[in-house]
Amino acid sequence: MEKSDIEKIVNEVVKRISSGPGGSAALSASFPGENFTGGPLFDTMDEAIAASTTAQKIFQDLGVEKRILIIKAIREAALSNAETLAAEAQSETKMGRTADKIIKNKLAAEKTPGVEDVQPGAFTGDHGMTLIEYGPFGVVGSVIPSTNPTSTVINNTLSILSGGNSVIFAPHPSAKNCSLKAISILQKAVSSAGGPDALISAMKKPSLEGAEQLFDDPRVKLMAVTGGPAVVKRAMKSEKRVIAAGPGNPPVVIDETAQFPKCAEDVISGASFDNGILCTAEKAVIVVEKAWDNFISAMRSDLRAFELSALQMDALTALAIKTPATPENSEGVVNRDFIGRDAAVIASSIGLNVPSSVRLLWAAVPAGHPYVWTEQLMPVLPVTKVSGIDEAVELAVAVEAGNRHTAIMHSTNIENLSKMARAMQCSIFVKNGPSYMGLGMGTGYATLTISTPTGEGLTKAKDFTRELRCALVDNFRIV
Repeated sequence: MEKSDIEKIVNEVVKRISSGPGGSAALSASFPGENFTGGPLFDTMDEAIAASTTAQKIFQDLGVEKRILIIKAIREAALSNAETLAAEAQSETKMGRTADKIIKNKLAAEKTPGVEDVQPGAFTGDHGMTLIEYGPFGVVGSVIPSTNPTSTVINNTLSILSGGNSVIFAPHPSAKNCSLKAISILQKAVSSAGGPDALISAMKKPSLEGAEQLFDDPRVKLMAVTGGPAVVKRAMKSEKRVIAAGPGNPPVVIDETAQFPKCAEDVISGASFDNGILCTAEKAVIVVEKAWDNFISAMRSDLRAFELSALQMDALTALAIKTPATPENSEGVVNRDFIGRDAAVIASSIGLNVPSSVRLLWAAVPAGHPYVWTEQLMPVLPVTKVSGIDEAVELAVAVEAGNRHTAIMHSTNIENLSKMARAMQCSIFVKNGPSYMGLGMGTGYATLTISTPTGEGLTKAKDFTRELRCALVDNFRIV
């Protein structure tokens, strides 16, 4: 079914439902967020879980057409508040760029799949008909990172509710205010569209103890975890179903058939987007020897990037990376004060004064450099040279450390592209473009939860449902 067909169906359903009691409110509400005083935020996690359990049952009983209307209202609320939420996320966390966060919020609102992703199907044959439907888990817990604190709330809300579930969020403490505001805005949209209170909820004061209760409480049937290695490890110890979005250290390979200077422009765009805090962003560039001069020349010609000397890169490494990752141990530790900061701010830490228009710092380094092996979540990019494509792919696999998250390659050689794709086996493999094109900014749907440890990949509504089968034996075949 084409997107235009889906939109026609949704609009027709909305027209029918909005003519009913309270239906039109969702289409005209302004969703200011700060005026919301209702019940998505609770003093204790126990209260939140109890309310969420009740809300999910009511939500399921409302039916699919009402669910479509509620999802539409959530999208409108997210879009109406995309700029405000982006600004508050940047202000609170001091990470990233407001303009890029606006893009992420709008991307999540517009391109996260909705109820259309969980449409039923049927099989017929000599022995009757089998119906396949997708039912909710019930109450879903969602752990939100500080790097994408509002866009992940928007994305997860749309995915989880489209599957018929309720959601309880556990925001990161350093981004709690902007995440809680997003939760309140989206719950107001639910209520305005005739949905139940506390369908989207959280604790008023997010805490580690509250998150632990989400992991352990049997009333919470599924956990979605978007974050670093520590929280993913904790999630995997839970006895319930877990969808875990783990770390990545995406390598970029450039061969001699790449398009110059476009490949360098794309690398700079991807690595600097939101100051490098996306787990899909380019983290290390591996250039074959025959492409080296062309690539370095293209990097030096782009005013968005500033080249560091070897001494400057060493000085920055000493400050920014506390414990370097290595080929033997991929879990490095980065100085949090550098994560997601502007390139100019990072440069000032080593006494450099660069223009605010500079989005990325980069340096030519040996393959063993700590920045090559450490997922560092900042606009600092190591570039290293190898002899040929086989060595490049081998190093890329090692640098990615088995996360199977994201990899990027710039090449017009189909054989080389295929070799890289097969070797990496990543959830996202971007060919000849900036990394963010794999998140839905190009063709395809969007997500902010990329589940590599548990295998779902780019999550959507169907991942938050249970497949249910109903078999009617020896009847209902009409052919």
